[in-house]
Amino acid sequence: MHTEGGRTTASVRVRVPSKVNLFLAIRGRRSDGYHEVVTVLQTLSIYDTVEAVLDGTGAVHPSARRFMEFVFTLEAVDGVPGDGDNLAVQAAEALMAATGVGVADRNGHPDVPVTRLHLSKRIPVAAGMAGGSADAAAALVALNALWEVELEPSELREIAVALGSDVPFCVSGGTALATGTGTSTAQVLTRGTYAWVVGISNTPLSTADVYRAHDEIGEPSDVEPDAVLQALRTGDAEALGAALHNDLEAATCHLRPELASHRDALLDAGALGAVVSGSGPTIVGLAASPQEAMALADRVRDRFDRVEVALSPAGGPEVIGG
Repeated sequence: MHTEGGRTTASVRVRVPSKVNLFLAIRGRRSDGYHEVVTVLQTLSIYDTVEAVLDGTGAVHPSARRFMEFVFTLEAVDGVPGDGDNLAVQAAEALMAATGVGVADRNGHPDVPVTRLHLSKRIPVAAGMAGGSADAAAALVALNALWEVELEPSELREIAVALGSDVPFCVSGGTALATGTGTSTAQVLTRGTYAWVVGISNTPLSTADVYRAHDEIGEPSDVEPDAVLQALRTGDAEALGAALHNDLEAATCHLRPELASHRDALLDAGALGAVVSGSGPTIVGLAASPQEAMALADRVRDRFDRVEVALSPAGGPEVIGG
């Protein structure tokens, strides 16, 4: 925190990981249009960064923050909204509403504090890796610290439920079993670290389109996550690779047929298992070790627009500066 001439500037920077679905089963479509799912989620070491800066006369005083303005900025990224449609903005607005920060009438208070929220992205957009949800989670964690509203993680997750199905998981991170519409999560015991080759497409794929395709060509699934959970408990990468499962994979490959051959290329190159992550189009291949992941990435690099090597689990949102 820095103070000069009566003005205070404080900042909090949060790094947030992406996610991979190790298991995803669709149990059916609900009357409200959402789908019942069972999924095992794990964070992956491809990160976005959210920085929140509070600046203004008297900004250090909680009472002054009741009249605060809010500004959102974004490094130019195709397909990412720079306005109220961005989940990070919606997270900030939800936290304001829940805590009374920045929501009072500012008439008569022209020199009010300003919070600026800046987003830097490396998680690919509309790629099945929860990039938007991760940004919302990072915004909640950063602003909770910056504004000193001191909500508990459980309270942040309650706010997160209304923002999107993956946001509560992204607030906690690690490894979790999610049910219902995906917002009900329970942490999962896991041993070891897993090395992944992440094959990324520059052409995004709409989650809504994938679920519509699944409704047309898929059926409710009774596959259970037991094999994935057991592999995680024992730290058995080979068993985990064999158990990877995604009911949305058929719909994703129906919309983008080339993805099936890209998945098969990972398997042919030596991956222990390969699967579409979430609604795609990202495909992840599990390797026996980080060294093998590097070699595997080189073998399949020409099949994807971008290839990353990443580790899981990657924790949760982490304050890295401020």
